[in-house]
Amino acid sequence: MPELPEVETVRRGLDKLVLGCTIADVAFDWPKGFPNSQADVDRFMLGATITSVRRRAKVLIIELDTDYSLVIHLKMTGQLVFIGSKSNGSRFGAGHPSDSLINSLPDKSTRVTITFSNESKLFFNDQRKFGWMKLLPTVAVADLSFFQKVGPEPLDDSLTADMFAKRFQRRQKTSIKAALLDQTVIAGIGNIYADESLWAARIHPNTRVADVTSDQLNTLFDELRLVLNTAINKGGSTNKNYVNAEGKKGSYMNFAKVFRREGQPCTRCQNSIDKIRVAGRGTHICSNCQALPT
Repeated sequence: MPELPEVETVRRGLDKLVLGCTIADVAFDWPKGFPNSQADVDRFMLGATITSVRRRAKVLIIELDTDYSLVIHLKMTGQLVFIGSKSNGSRFGAGHPSDSLINSLPDKSTRVTITFSNESKLFFNDQRKFGWMKLLPTVAVADLSFFQKVGPEPLDDSLTADMFAKRFQRRQKTSIKAALLDQTVIAGIGNIYADESLWAARIHPNTRVADVTSDQLNTLFDELRLVLNTAINKGGSTNKNYVNAEGKKGSYMNFAKVFRREGQPCTRCQNSIDKIRVAGRGTHICSNCQALPT
């Protein structure tokens, strides 16, 4: 599943291409991936113009001028591919790096095809059919159960270090990594960026939240934001499921300090990076830099 930087990469790419586009036609082949009535599609999508592309946690929101929005979760193998009109020729691809990013579309993985009035198209492809694209009143989007539960955005200017620390109080008995992965604590953090930020803050992932000091939480707050911003600037990770805005692999993993670097030297102390299991996930640490509290 994508993490915040990968979804933000998709959002930024779409934001440059689909704003102001008017929907002329919608076709779909998988009702579970597009669980919307034809009547709603006809009334609220056809003829609608895209006014914004937003992200909340790991979810994309495309707002329409009909006061409806498309809420999109790419899940494991989702893609969004924009193909410009014949006169334009532009192409944008982001998501699971299958050949659908560069092949002629629609293909066997295409679940939804949105055609715009300028003859450009937006394809939602999903090989494993876990992703979805839901049409909802824009005012109702915030009422989705996921959005009701999800924590604050880690990069939001309104989030302070003190507020960040208080979010972890509910998880005192769990490991700090489990708390970071909990979307109700902080939004959008997955395995890669939990490992990277904990290494940067010199905190062992298995440390109980109750044993993490205030100074460590302040450092983690700063390092998490730095790691996420770096990943966004580099187009996300090169893990097997996500690529950057032009359909190329993101470059962040070239700069990763611990994730998938087991057996290699720590760039800070030269100790060998280990892979352990924390919170049910493969976890990468430097046991020298990230010692468990005694």
